Amino acid sequence: MGWFVAGGVLNRCSNDGTSASPMSDIGALGTLQEPDENGVRLPDGFRSRVIARGGEIVAASNHTWHPAADGGAVFTTDDGGWVYVSNSEVLQGGGVGAIRFSASGDIVDAYPILADTTMNCAGGPTPWGTWLSCEEVLRGRVWECDPLGESDAVVRPALGIFTHEAVAIDPTNNEVYLTEDRPDGRFYRFVPSGGDLSAGELQVAEVVGGGPEGRVAWRTIPDPSATDTDTRLQVASSTVFNGGEGIWYHEGVVYFTTKGDNRVWAYDTRNASLSILYDVETSSNPILSGVDNVTCSPMGDVLVAEDGGDMQIVALTPQGQVVPVLQVVGQDDSEITGPAFGPTLDRLYFSSQRGGVFGVTYEVTGPFFSGPAS
Repeated sequence: MGWFVAGGVLNRCSNDGTSASPMSDIGALGTLQEPDENGVRLPDGFRSRVIARGGEIVAASNHTWHPAADGGAVFTTDDGGWVYVSNSEVLQGGGVGAIRFSASGDIVDAYPILADTTMNCAGGPTPWGTWLSCEEVLRGRVWECDPLGESDAVVRPALGIFTHEAVAIDPTNNEVYLTEDRPDGRFYRFVPSGGDLSAGELQVAEVVGGGPEGRVAWRTIPDPSATDTDTRLQVASSTVFNGGEGIWYHEGVVYFTTKGDNRVWAYDTRNASLSILYDVETSSNPILSGVDNVTCSPMGDVLVAEDGGDMQIVALTPQGQVVPVLQVVGQDDSEITGPAFGPTLDRLYFSSQRGGVFGVTYEVTGPFFSGPAS
């Protein structure tokens, strides 16, 4: 199976040096129009479709789509199509579902790739084409899943036992970064000792000098299994992050969000330094709030989904703009989850977690980028 990490972490299409990269038009999308028939406000020239509803059978399959859709990602398939995977954040009977598309974008199948787990919130794709699904409970674990559903999911306890939210992998340094969704959560790094995620060293971040910004020192977690002491409490000098949410790696930088203070952070892996990319309290354009799931475009746009707020996906562009990409209306008690670009970069997938009670998953199509995507 091939891969396309939604956001281009290892995007063969734009980073292999064999063809020109597309140019981002996200900074010039323009004003969001009136809601379409699906209740989605989009820029001019874009359209939406509903691809799944929680509790209902997905087209071209016998699979019932899960409730409370959360984190997601896109993976390419050998036939030119792709798969969108999506977590189910429910207390009992959680897991991950997948929708498979043909090369033309038609839905051809849907199926589960993980079942009977707990509060599968976000996660992250791996460069080798698997999906890491995180359990957001006190003794939560990380599960490695096959997007095609051909292999059984495998639990990865070496990544720690805590209130997991999301995962991002730095393929250059072979390091895994993890967030924790608690008011006194931490920011973690896992350094594998072999060729997979079965063993390695779990570390926790300490911002030297007291933070919030500055150089980061990584301290070893003595007991990743949290047998006697909760993981976040094992290193007294570790830095607290208020409600860690989505996380994504792009070209040497790990971006992550903290909902408790409405911040988007940037950790530069090249010099081990942490900075605040966006803070709702200090931004000159504070339209982004309820920061949650995050992804990046291949060109470095950081797309943040809102949990509450205005039910928008908002982009932070490399030029410093804060740009609304889309907005779901009439679902104020929901949250936006699982943003992920398709391999041709003209499709964006996401869900409204509690839209229509059990959730709605959407595809938006339009000119996000100019030039070739492959």
